[in-house]
Amino acid sequence: MAIVAKASGDGQTFTPAPAGVHQAVCVDVVDLGLLDVTWQGVKKTQHKVNVAWQIAEDRDDGKPYLVFKRYTLSLSEKANLRKDLESWRGKKFTRDEEMGFDIERLIGVNCLLNITHNEVKDKTYANVVSIMPLVKGMPTISARDYVRKMDRQPEEAAAPSRDDEHEPPPITDEDITPF
Repeated sequence: MAIVAKASGDGQTFTPAPAGVHQAVCVDVVDLGLLDVTWQGVKKTQHKVNVAWQIAEDRDDGKPYLVFKRYTLSLSEKANLRKDLESWRGKKFTRDEEMGFDIERLIGVNCLLNITHNEVKDKTYANVVSIMPLVKGMPTISARDYVRKMDRQPEEAAAPSRDDEHEPPPITDEDITPF
């Protein structure tokens, strides 16, 4: 299989999701495996995951915005994943849940995301800074035009797919239960 390199600055523009509070649905949880990280001068290996959401607002081309947040796969008291999940759920983890919580249960679950913008080298990036449950009685949204990374064909795996032929089955109310 070929490994193709391309020049950056190929004329494509990237428009980040708008800043503010948005209704969103979790569309993917990607296991990134063990990654080497350096924090405060200390190098270590951590298990990382990426969580992906579609927000209710569409881009200019009619496709939904995607936002991502990377986490260390941990439910320790200080872990960002735990803090965000407890905020999203609106409740603390039980002792049993701390022993093992399948984060793929997040897929199809709605939330409210607070998104801010961060400027790095003349580019603007959307950052998820907080996650909240939907307001009671708020209608849910469903994922659309998205194929989970693990379900993509090898040539699709590098970028989010938008092929209609790969659209996942619709999510029903039974699928969207508190996790």
